[in-house]
Amino acid sequence: MAIGPKLQLRQTQSLVMTPQLLQSIRLLQLPHMELERFVESEIERNPFLERAEEGDSPAADPPPPAATAAPGAEADWFSPSLDGSKEMSEKLDSSLENLYPDDPGRTDGIGGDLAQQWRSGPAQNSGGSSEGYNLEEFVAVRPTLRDHIGEQIAMTLRDPADRLVAAELADAVDESGYMRADLCEIARRLSVGEPDVALVLSACQAFDPPGLFARDLAECLALQLKARDRLDPAMAAMVDNLELLARRDFVQLRQICGVDQDDLVAMLAEIRALDPRPGLLFSVGAAEPIVPDIIVTAASDGGWAVELNPATLPKVLVDQTYHARIVRQARNPSDREFLTECLQSANWLTRSLDQRARSIIKVAVEIVRRQDAFLCHGARHLKPLNLRMVAEAVGMHESTVSRVSANKYMMTPRGVFELRYFFSGSIPAAAGGEAHSSESVRLQIRDMIKAENPDGVLSDDTIVDLLKERGVEIARRTVAKYREAMHIPSSVQRRREKRAMAEAAG
Repeated sequence: MAIGPKLQLRQTQSLVMTPQLLQSIRLLQLPHMELERFVESEIERNPFLERAEEGDSPAADPPPPAATAAPGAEADWFSPSLDGSKEMSEKLDSSLENLYPDDPGRTDGIGGDLAQQWRSGPAQNSGGSSEGYNLEEFVAVRPTLRDHIGEQIAMTLRDPADRLVAAELADAVDESGYMRADLCEIARRLSVGEPDVALVLSACQAFDPPGLFARDLAECLALQLKARDRLDPAMAAMVDNLELLARRDFVQLRQICGVDQDDLVAMLAEIRALDPRPGLLFSVGAAEPIVPDIIVTAASDGGWAVELNPATLPKVLVDQTYHARIVRQARNPSDREFLTECLQSANWLTRSLDQRARSIIKVAVEIVRRQDAFLCHGARHLKPLNLRMVAEAVGMHESTVSRVSANKYMMTPRGVFELRYFFSGSIPAAAGGEAHSSESVRLQIRDMIKAENPDGVLSDDTIVDLLKERGVEIARRTVAKYREAMHIPSSVQRRREKRAMAEAAG
């Protein structure tokens, strides 16, 4: 076979994450307060964006996106434009894979006299007066845990595929710094190998502060000890047997760790110096009140009315009149380019906000339709539900549904719940009937334990038998896992504590 240079024409497909697509995905998962701050910063940067006041819309103010969900039937939903936004001439698709590829989605980095005037103008105060000076505006903003992790992902990981996996892992990190997701599920959703996800997780677990991305308390403490170069075999044995430490079984701990009493005391002091919740270092002062994004009320036809909370919908207008007037004054190409990009960015923001509202209402309606029994009768009647079921029903990708449900809250007649509360695993029925939600089974276990007396403490095996009588087929290890997740001690510890309390009361 002859060897030589030659030309080949090859056609391939690849997913290109444009800046505006990444920004749209970010907008989709932002909670209300962060979305407000983002919109406010865009208004400060863009001369064609402004807050909509009452009566600013061309017609009467339309209601926020709303829907009705009838139990057991497909819900009809409709989603008018956001309150105060311009009417959209094109019909938006609900898929995030097709979000406005022709919009630049940025306003900075453009030169020209008008650009410089816009950036520097608001900072100047006529006459040099200091009136209106607010020192609080110059206070440094404390970074959030998500911001801190995002910076380290950008600095540490070079491969775009690894960054995508890391971003998915970061979405599953709770406020305490623990990663609450299954690696196999993430690998399947991103179409990558589970070993690749594990490698990215290992890299993320080296982030600062030590302990982030741990999957349980033992792993969190081990990561911190490893960062201090103190994870020797004895300390590793103690971390692997935290249940003995919780029971204060120091005799057995000394035997397992192979140390004397003085060494054990020193090891306990090191354990106490660790931080079991490293993510809370980035919690900001007083907790912000929860503002529900969705409001669910009983409808007159026996179903449920689902609507977006108007207080969580940023009202933004694009000032087309100002653009038409100022563009005529542009004298050079750089000015016109700056104005064009500002207008495109403003239009992109209004469309993205409208698309975000549409996506939230679609997911919320489907959740309400499937969890009708919960709304009527309470948490014991919560049904099994996962991301795939909702994604297939509303025609979205699972990752989109995951982002929509993150940090969003729903006000129901039963209280305010995060959307992710309604997603729970499935536990089969004992007689082959309808499956039970894992959350409802947890509540039943907690109620059983709460009602027990010192002479009738229920073991995990007894709880299994009682649940089977109620039609729930569950293994003993699952009962133990749920009990430990609710921080309920074992039957031996509960019996000891209840007897001690009874003796103290007597």
